[in-house]
Amino acid sequence: MGFGTQNKVKAEGGMASMTDLVFLLLVFFIIMSTMSENNTPVDLPKPSEKLDPSKTNTTTTVIVTADNLYQIMSGQLDDASNPFNTKTEGGSYEQVKAFLVEQVEANPERKLKIAGSREAKYEAVFQILALAKNREWNPALAYD
Repeated sequence: MGFGTQNKVKAEGGMASMTDLVFLLLVFFIIMSTMSENNTPVDLPKPSEKLDPSKTNTTTTVIVTADNLYQIMSGQLDDASNPFNTKTEGGSYEQVKAFLVEQVEANPERKLKIAGSREAKYEAVFQILALAKNREWNPALAYD
């Protein structure tokens, strides 16, 4: 006696509808990619506009070298009056500390930018960050 069912249900799906769906999605993404804008508007000054001297860059920058020495760049002074400029070897934390405090606190915004070599030790950078936190400066880490 054969009590099995004679009607078998096929569990297969048709591939024709799947290819239609993929084609429609492809057309959709092609159209959307051509309609998108990749431009970012930038408000640049006109060539005839003069720069306001009060808006010049006065942020002091500390550069930590690979030898864990410190170099200081400041928009307020020239290289001749800066003993720790980028043309010199730099100085240790104790040598640079007083000069750095003087330069940052002369700026009313008290901004400090910290940049450094990838080979510099973390402790060298953290010493400057701790000084900035204790003096309530506005430090910013520069990286690329």
